[in-house]
Amino acid sequence: MTTKKIPNFKSEEEEARFWDEHDTTEYADEFETVNLEMDPKLEAEILKKRELKKPVTLRLEPGQIETVKKIAENKGLPYQTLIRMWITEAIHKEIMS
Repeated sequence: MTTKKIPNFKSEEEEARFWDEHDTTEYADEFETVNLEMDPKLEAEILKKRELKKPVTLRLEPGQIETVKKIAENKGLPYQTLIRMWITEAIHKEIMS
């Protein structure tokens, strides 16, 4: 599969606008695969925080769920992550007021 060439950018802002408006899969051949190593302590901390999350059940209207899914898709996030972010922001705002 032939993909498009990534243009040269004059600034980071120009590059950011470009990627906001284009799909990276159209430029797949332009990217290099990299292997990353994570600090073992950081990895353990991340895994520990992940384990600390507890599932909850929320009863939402189907329209609310669909709206959240659309917003999340536009932001490139899983909808559960977006809901969690909103809850975190609301808690922080409540604590600060």
